[in-house]
Amino acid sequence: MSQYGVDYLQRLRAAVEKFEAAFDAWMSTQVESDHMSARGLFPTVWTKEGQDQSEVQRLELGVAEAAGLAASAVSVTGAYIGIAGLGAIDPISNWSFMSAPKAPIAPRDIRTTTANVKGRLDAMIVDAESRTDSDLPTFAPAQFHPVVWAGASAHWTTHQYRVAVREAAEGLTVHWKERLGRNNVDDTVFWQQTLSPGAPEPGKPKLTWPGGSDDKTVKSMRGGLEPLAKALNALATGLNLTVRNVTTHTRTELSEQEAMERLAAYSYLARLLDQCETATADAEESDR
Repeated sequence: MSQYGVDYLQRLRAAVEKFEAAFDAWMSTQVESDHMSARGLFPTVWTKEGQDQSEVQRLELGVAEAAGLAASAVSVTGAYIGIAGLGAIDPISNWSFMSAPKAPIAPRDIRTTTANVKGRLDAMIVDAESRTDSDLPTFAPAQFHPVVWAGASAHWTTHQYRVAVREAAEGLTVHWKERLGRNNVDDTVFWQQTLSPGAPEPGKPKLTWPGGSDDKTVKSMRGGLEPLAKALNALATGLNLTVRNVTTHTRTELSEQEAMERLAAYSYLARLLDQCETATADAEESDR
């Protein structure tokens, strides 16, 4: 059965369809050849005579953008093609190879792979839907916090779960270090200083729970701010030490379930941090 959620697979299929449409539009401006005609020495596509070069370039950029959106499709479905001397490659991501001398792929390879990917995604969607119909819980890792998933996604779809967790952890830390201007401090120390209770020091802003001091609900929340900050601090520091550092210093691969649990913890932390405001030594609180 598919290990991906229905929503993720459907969005991935839509991305492949968008690539297919962009590719066909661009190909209408190209002369189409094949490996036999190119004799292994020439490109398998080139621009037709009389074409508006600016329009050709616009369509070409559209294919590049759509290929980026559909980049995970081949790795998720395993629809690679074998090329002598190159091994297994992803024709969707490497579509531009057709325009190069000694082009290893031809338009037929792109179209065949695109159709194959759509078929495999359809089968995976059916599997995922049947899992849903059987009342088993579904899970879409793409619904993690955007910062966390952005770091993990490329490695997750190739089943490199240990690397996915490491990149997600580093990505979240880099995101907040850049936002707070703290690139000159170690990761663990950064989280300890940023989420510790008390007033911020010059050059060391802190994240605090938001709200106006005259609001009863906010007063209640702020009454628990110190233990909340300690909890956030402990969570961030603990994740950094037990998850991020461990995945950096070991080669032992994680299972999908183990990686999923770790990413979920980072995603939860990221959403909590998004609700905080930045407090500086000049102004105790400021909007994010």
